[in-house]
Amino acid sequence: MNKHVGNSWEQRDMESVFHGFTDLETLNKNGPVVLTHGEGIHVFDVHGKSYMDANSGLWNNVAGFNHPGLIEAICEQARRFPGYHAFFGRVADTTVALSEKLVKLSPFERGKVYYTNSGSEANDTVVKMLWMLHRRNGQPQRRKIITRVNAYHGVTVATASMTGKAYNAEFGLPLPGFIHADCPHYWRFAKPGESELEFSQRLARNLEELIIKEGADTIAGMFCEPVQGAGGVIPPSEGYFQAIRPILRKYGIPLIADEVITGFGRTGEMWGSVKYDVQPDAIVASKCITAGYFPMGAVILGPDLCDALTRVSEEAEEFPHGFTAGGNPLGSAVALKALDILETEGLLENVRRVSPRFLAGLNSLAEHKYAGEARGVGLMGAVELVADKKTKAPLDGKLQVSERIANKALQKGLICRPLGQAIVLGPPFIITEAQIDEMFDILRETMAEVFADVGL
Repeated sequence: MNKHVGNSWEQRDMESVFHGFTDLETLNKNGPVVLTHGEGIHVFDVHGKSYMDANSGLWNNVAGFNHPGLIEAICEQARRFPGYHAFFGRVADTTVALSEKLVKLSPFERGKVYYTNSGSEANDTVVKMLWMLHRRNGQPQRRKIITRVNAYHGVTVATASMTGKAYNAEFGLPLPGFIHADCPHYWRFAKPGESELEFSQRLARNLEELIIKEGADTIAGMFCEPVQGAGGVIPPSEGYFQAIRPILRKYGIPLIADEVITGFGRTGEMWGSVKYDVQPDAIVASKCITAGYFPMGAVILGPDLCDALTRVSEEAEEFPHGFTAGGNPLGSAVALKALDILETEGLLENVRRVSPRFLAGLNSLAEHKYAGEARGVGLMGAVELVADKKTKAPLDGKLQVSERIANKALQKGLICRPLGQAIVLGPPFIITEAQIDEMFDILRETMAEVFADVGL
């Protein structure tokens, strides 16, 4: 039913809001969903309809939508000191406390934290850090950034160039100097008869050839998500990071772990870098850092990169970069509480406890005739839809099957995300096994109906 009529909330949205990353055909046909509040893992629209949010908002509302401790942390900090910056050597006490906490939680023995408002800005910031570092070290030609096909690192001009998705061609991106290496998706890109370890070794050889071709002395750094999130939840192939890490060290190329999605428990470990033994030089964090209650991004610098960047910044008298709201005391207080909740209220433990049920449900979807692969780790997963299981041939894009599944699931009160020809799930860390069962029951029913509707 088209709800955007008269003076409804839906019509007011259509007349005043410009939506990003939204299928406009669906929006124009069905109208938007305008939400009023949330309870636990459910959100409610202006008509009182409840939806189980199986994507935690946008991966980030991991403690649910009305956690009293987080709400009180916001109110208490707002009453005491609601806003400030982190420029000119001035900073809020809560921001110092959060920095200490993040370094302690990180895989690094020591380090420092730089704050932004989002993961995009954090990745963008590291690019500038690397460019400044190499320029000050007498290597101004070291500006090229390596990422991977299907990577997602953000939406600024630099991070959109790093993002290996075709839609950025709409903006004339990537900019020169942003290079995309192989995607470590074994199911999709392995050669016949090739084992996962052999696949990882081949990708490592390809990476070294790419570095040599481009010139190692022109490369500023490589950015990797431990699990490619917006690429469709793609865990690395076995041995992937163990294969590429020595090559990057051989050529003196810093490795930056983009943990915007995988940081703070999504994989079942505090960091995806720990889960997959990434051994990064810096970590980029966002999303779960505040459990979605405040916009925040952070760059956690490991000791070597921290020391080097501090030295060149002292030479330049400053690091000439920053954001007005970076390190905001309100956000810092919320982040401190969110991290406390993660550790003391059993959220990380619950991810580990319910993950087997989640992955079993995901694998049950793979039994569908048109499901090619189910993949996931912790509480993040995807089912890839195909026209033929054996050949892995994709479905006709005109059918818009993943979009249809997401739309029909929405009608049934479940929010899931279509990504290409995959359906992606990343539920809140507080989800129960019963709710996981309900989620997959709805999805199985929805998939059956959609494939019947399109005549498959």
